[in-house]
Amino acid sequence: MKRIAVSCLSLLMATTIQAQQTPVYLDESKPIEQRIDDALSRMTLDEKIAVIHAQSKFSSPGVKRLGFPDLWTDDGPHGVRPDVLWDEWVQAGQTNDSCVAFPALTCLAATWNPQMARIYGESLGEEALYRNKSVMLGPGVNIYRTPLGGRNFEYMGEDPYLASQIVVPYVKGLQSKGVAACVKHYALNNDEEYRHQVNVVISDRALHEIYLPAFRAAVKEGGAWSIMGAYNLYQNQHNCHNATMLNRILKQNWGFDGVVISDWGGCHDTDEAVRNGLDLEFGTWTDGLMMGKTNAYDSYYLADAYKQAIKEGKYTTKELDEKVRRLLRLFYRTTMNRHKPFGFLCSDSHYEAALKIAQEGIVLLKNEGVKESGVRSQEAAPLLPLDLSKTKRILVVGENAIKMMTVGGGSSSLKVQKEILPLDGIRARFKDVTVDYARGYVGDTLQSYNGVTVGRSLYETRSQAELTAEAVEKAREADVVIFIGGLNKSDHQDCEGHDRLSYDLPYAQNEVIEAILKVNPRLVYVNISGNGAALPWLPKVPAVVQAWFIGSEAGDAIASVLAGDVNPSGKLPFTWYANLNQCGAHALNTYPGTWRDDHKIIDEVYAEDVFVGYRWTDRLQANHKVQSSKLKAQSSTPLFPFGHGLSYTTFKLGKVTADKKNIAADEQITFTVDVTNIGQQAGAETVQLYISDKQSSVNRPVKELKGFRKVFLRPGETQSVSITVGRDALSFYDETSSSWKAEPGDFEALIGCSAADIRSRCSFTLLP
Repeated sequence: MKRIAVSCLSLLMATTIQAQQTPVYLDESKPIEQRIDDALSRMTLDEKIAVIHAQSKFSSPGVKRLGFPDLWTDDGPHGVRPDVLWDEWVQAGQTNDSCVAFPALTCLAATWNPQMARIYGESLGEEALYRNKSVMLGPGVNIYRTPLGGRNFEYMGEDPYLASQIVVPYVKGLQSKGVAACVKHYALNNDEEYRHQVNVVISDRALHEIYLPAFRAAVKEGGAWSIMGAYNLYQNQHNCHNATMLNRILKQNWGFDGVVISDWGGCHDTDEAVRNGLDLEFGTWTDGLMMGKTNAYDSYYLADAYKQAIKEGKYTTKELDEKVRRLLRLFYRTTMNRHKPFGFLCSDSHYEAALKIAQEGIVLLKNEGVKESGVRSQEAAPLLPLDLSKTKRILVVGENAIKMMTVGGGSSSLKVQKEILPLDGIRARFKDVTVDYARGYVGDTLQSYNGVTVGRSLYETRSQAELTAEAVEKAREADVVIFIGGLNKSDHQDCEGHDRLSYDLPYAQNEVIEAILKVNPRLVYVNISGNGAALPWLPKVPAVVQAWFIGSEAGDAIASVLAGDVNPSGKLPFTWYANLNQCGAHALNTYPGTWRDDHKIIDEVYAEDVFVGYRWTDRLQANHKVQSSKLKAQSSTPLFPFGHGLSYTTFKLGKVTADKKNIAADEQITFTVDVTNIGQQAGAETVQLYISDKQSSVNRPVKELKGFRKVFLRPGETQSVSITVGRDALSFYDETSSSWKAEPGDFEALIGCSAADIRSRCSFTLLP
């Protein structure tokens, strides 16, 4: 009896103590900031230090004593990466971590459709939720500065406005599911070679006009909950702990209230990490501080070294509390959000989204006809879509027709539930036609990447001469040849860690294409890549399709466009140069930079300044016109301009009008143009608005994209398209005042279907 009484008393006391310790932050009726204050006041120094650095390859600890679960991140941005072991990059061998691979972000940008970006983000968020991932490491919005950039396929092209319009709905869609976007790589991580050592030297104007707008939009319009710092340096400080980038621009000027996460291994110094804005440190090298040291997370720069410095009085807890406050805010938005929806993995809706995005992003670059005699002709019907009444035998050539592109490429590599390869998609769609295959060339015979196998065997014993001969012989008998080539996810191609070594297509692709053209001119070239490439045989090839890396539904998406089931509507998000001399970074010989005397840092001067992509080619062509040099003007013309993309139908744009001729500084102006589908098929056109400043105190681009709208029209249908802009569309970054400035004077609005296809113009004046 006595024993029972004591037990009851002990239970009562324990219950009372527990009730007294019930934290206020669990009361969801309280504002989040109040709950953060309460939780922060209860945390010990050890708990605070723990939450600001990793505990495994992809997780950081929560605060178990207070009920905060661990925070799990995962690579994106095109799908949820398969799980790895706790402290190794080796696959964990799970059977429930396959995913849907969505198209690479170059393809998403090529849709020029923010609605697709919203669907993309929501679908990815649902997959992440199912896998218990609270932070997806994406999207990437670094600018396409050079077509040799190994990671360009993960980004959204060369134009800051286009990238801004696509990233915002992506972030909102992802975070609507309670999963944080981690927008990367902030900032100036525009090439992969020497990425840990490159110190970017750039004007303030180019920084703010070209390289920061998409990040700014993700933060201020998209409300991004986290940002990933970049490996490279700016102003001689690594961007994962950079006073200007993180403290002044991101947190002070933009009001970012989220978490700055280091890129894996991007932290280099405890003092800079403490003072210069880094909140959460991940992956210092692959195994701790150095290769070969395992489970070394307490040895990170923001771990024991930081804690010891606080104890010794080098730092107060001011900076630490600010970091922890941001982490707690992220917890409440993700792991502690009890109102998150349910996740779904590999659902029908996700595959439908992946297919739709791929179809809208595929770009028809060229489409001409071939006469019966074999001569290309403008009078003959275009080669695409394929006319099945005249097509009984199709030959597919190229390794990329049988190679999985969801595997490899670095951190974006995935383990998919399925990937429909181009050859399989074509055979399924054209089942009533004989579809033959010839490999044509050997590029990459690796059978696995990071533990994920590539499916169909790529082993090959035949010589290149034998492969070429087979392709030529089979091409003689084919009604049409579909060559599926381009790049792949191997090192020095579209892959993290290195840039491309050449602008040419790799392997023997050019040789095989030239050989095929001699026996069969009816050739469709389908390019798989996230980058442009030199295409020396382009004048001889009647049809060219840019098909990107488009994920799980690749084969079906490509086949649907070739067959005409889908009318292509994608537009290039970058300028496709004829050669590297048309790109400013290469024309000025500033890439990849110059090593300092100690060979530890390489300075890369962005000497082309704001003239990136079409801004550079426009400038070249304008200068050449002044010089009246026809030869030079031709040499500055890219293969395909920014914003270019054809259709199986034809669109007519009317004359653009404005709702006013003069606008005050605080007013907006609306431009309207009629778009008519004058062809025979339903399709979509993207109306692009460029603004030209006619009289400026600084050297401005000839024109800049400031608005666009994609419209879907039936044959004969007309729709009025209106695009409204304000002062921000007329402004440049003024370095003398460190602010945006719109100078009064004359401007011109240019309406067209690409940067080189301007259909109508309208002048207006910004009043003083």
